[in-house]
Amino acid sequence: MPPVAHASFAIGDVVRHRLFDFRGVIFDVDPVFANSEEWYAAIPADIRPRKDQPFYHLLAENADSTYVAYVSQQNLVMDDTEEPIDHPAIPGLFTGYEQGKYRLRREHRH
Repeated sequence: MPPVAHASFAIGDVVRHRLFDFRGVIFDVDPVFANSEEWYAAIPADIRPRKDQPFYHLLAENADSTYVAYVSQQNLVMDDTEEPIDHPAIPGLFTGYEQGKYRLRREHRH
């Protein structure tokens, strides 16, 4: 059996992309790649991440817009600015922001 990859980040963590200028809050985690092959093939081969690692769903923001991003673990680092994320979907998923982390709303916990 292949080794099991462990998630380095948790739901509610604020993270930053290693290569691109955006940051976001994690709202879901896939233990391994779980997006379409078309999405994966669209990533340039020289920066394409391995599939056998956790992938994170982010409510993301950059200087121009907000959006949902899907990012491999190898391309994320903790965001140390302690600034909240300005994404319109945050109030529906999270309550409160403290020390670089959002708290998931009770109705979304399991």
